[in-house]
Amino acid sequence: KFLAYAFPAYSEEEWQERLEEVRKDHPKARHHCYAWRLGLDGNQFRANDDGEPSGTAGRPILGQIDSFGLTNVVVVVVRYFGGTLLGTSGLIQAYRESTAAALAAGEIVERTVEEVFRLNFTYALMSPVMNAVKALELEMVHQDFGEQAALDIAVRQGERDRLLHELRARIAGKRVEELAPEDAVDGLQIEHLYTR
Repeated sequence: KFLAYAFPAYSEEEWQERLEEVRKDHPKARHHCYAWRLGLDGNQFRANDDGEPSGTAGRPILGQIDSFGLTNVVVVVVRYFGGTLLGTSGLIQAYRESTAAALAAGEIVERTVEEVFRLNFTYALMSPVMNAVKALELEMVHQDFGEQAALDIAVRQGERDRLLHELRARIAGKRVEELAPEDAVDGLQIEHLYTR
């Protein structure tokens, strides 16, 4: 008997917590095999066979995560041994199909990756900055109008270069074609803060 569980996970601590939850729920299971993939680019991953023959459990689970194009997910497949030996190909198929069923049954949530930038600017640029941010419908994350004006904005990662170029052009009072991407705008500095 194979039972598959899929959970969102954004850190190693989270996937470990999910694995422990499943182990507590199924203490008599023979195997708790799992795979996970984390990170915006999915470059952190692990697959574990938990005592099954090498490559028969963790890799098929990870393969299904990849075929669904997912990241920030952990899948744990619990196996209760029923006395029938499945062989290598049978195990691979069972773990693959269990994982596919769990992922297909779950709700896959797409999240937009955004980058947050700080605009440091002189007060003379206040009106052009605010007008440009409004025209481009950028989210204002934080404002600080102390000695120098600062505004944190969020932009979609996939549109970052285009939006920042257009933002700089609007603030400078130019058309996008008139401002090279490397051209500075007097009184304006843009710095990357973080990705969310």
